[in-house]
Amino acid sequence: MATKRFLQTSFWAEFKGAHGWTPYYFVLEKNALPVSLNREEGATRKDNLLVVLVRSFSLKIKKFSLAYIPMAPEYLEDKEVYFKRLYDISQELKKYLPKNTLFVRFDPPIDFSTVEERDNFNLSFKSITLPIKKSLVDIQPPDTVILPLNKTPEELLSNMKSKWRYNIKLAAKKGVVVSKHFASDSDFDSAFDHFYELFCQTSERDGVSFHNKEYYKDLLIRSAKNSSKENILVTLYLAHHEDDYLAGIITLFYVDKEASPMGKQASPNGEILSPLGEALYLYGASGNVKRNYMPAYLLQWTAIQDAIKFNCPVYDFYGIPPTDKEDHPMHGLYLFKTGFGGNIVHRPGSFDIPLRSSYKIYEVLEKARAWWFKKAVKKLKGR
Repeated sequence: MATKRFLQTSFWAEFKGAHGWTPYYFVLEKNALPVSLNREEGATRKDNLLVVLVRSFSLKIKKFSLAYIPMAPEYLEDKEVYFKRLYDISQELKKYLPKNTLFVRFDPPIDFSTVEERDNFNLSFKSITLPIKKSLVDIQPPDTVILPLNKTPEELLSNMKSKWRYNIKLAAKKGVVVSKHFASDSDFDSAFDHFYELFCQTSERDGVSFHNKEYYKDLLIRSAKNSSKENILVTLYLAHHEDDYLAGIITLFYVDKEASPMGKQASPNGEILSPLGEALYLYGASGNVKRNYMPAYLLQWTAIQDAIKFNCPVYDFYGIPPTDKEDHPMHGLYLFKTGFGGNIVHRPGSFDIPLRSSYKIYEVLEKARAWWFKKAVKKLKGR
């Protein structure tokens, strides 16, 4: 039985629907074409749900839309059959999407253990006689670290690099305290303000762009209101020492209870294997004081332990550079996330199926936008 990712939940779809996207819902059975649901049906359905997010833009002389399917459909066939399935799904979706939709973008949920395996997969579609394009820009992180949680806390600690265990203990010894905050708490607004201030410091220091404040706050608020619908929990963690707030993270825990009894995956003979779901480290921020107190290590370890209690099977650190090359600008992030002992995973990234010839114009504009924000802006800021 395949695992539904958090990006394919109605919770995430409705959250994105409040921030510039329009969610479309479909039923997608194995080897079948998608069947449309109205928004009310889609927001309550949990099994075989396919979420399609549509973003519309209006220029002075032209209106257009793009469709995005994150982490779906599951990869259950060989490569040629799978790419044909993506094409068939996109053609069926044309009936329901805005007429000016330029393309359908997919993020195939396929995990490879090496960059070479991923690259071979990404090259294989070129031999298929279908109008499929590898996107110039990937939406979800194509490379990440996934930590299996089917171990005791002692085993997880022993699998970390020794320096990581030391830093966790050091933070606690220095008196760093990690607090957990939910939108239902009376002090939530104050806690969130501290987090967003750390976010702003991170942006200024590292040249990273973020969403506006209400985007992150709304995610936590929706989680607090969602507890009875889907088994999703969004948590704000803050690390502080005395009167100083040092760092913070936002995590999302998700367990698919509808997949099978107790929310666990069953083998063909009925044996219970593992929970269906995932925990994710979505967002992080750090301040400029007491960085030598190692708050980030204690934050992650606290969240990992909570994910185990929530019955999540894995903890996804959600994004690293593809290799450990020291000249990569995010090499420090690579070292930090891989040091917790997880498995490095490489995903294919995004693929586009054009629906209109004007897709080529969008492709050029998207490439220019990526160059501007990833290279030009940082260079102008001296980074």
